[in-house]
Amino acid sequence: QVQLVESGGGLVQAGGSLRLSCAASGRTFSNGAMAWFRQAPGKEREFVAASSQSGNTYYTDSVKGRFTMSRDTTKNTVYLQMNSLKPEDTAVYYCAAKFWPITTTQIMDAGSYDYWGQGTQVTVSS
Repeated sequence: QVQLVESGGGLVQAGGSLRLSCAASGRTFSNGAMAWFRQAPGKEREFVAASSQSGNTYYTDSVKGRFTMSRDTTKNTVYLQMNSLKPEDTAVYYCAAKFWPITTTQIMDAGSYDYWGQGTQVTVSS
């Protein structure tokens, strides 16, 4: 049984940093893609960052230069380092996984992913 478990969320002041982790169990994702999405109250889930099977990373424009996604295949874990946080980054952050290769046109689409974590709350105060 595949499980994705996120951790690292919390409350931080604007300008601060948080590091999210997503540990996968039950299957290795070394040949697939992992991603982070977020959902703010009253808004749709949106793409934040992704790491492809080839190791390329992709970011939504609003987080470029502030967020960094990395993966540790030995631990079957991905991370999202979030710096210079803004109040508009407040959301529940979800980890997603697809354990097969994914195209660049699919990687930002939530519907492309087969497994999801339970989410972790990130709150940035002004």
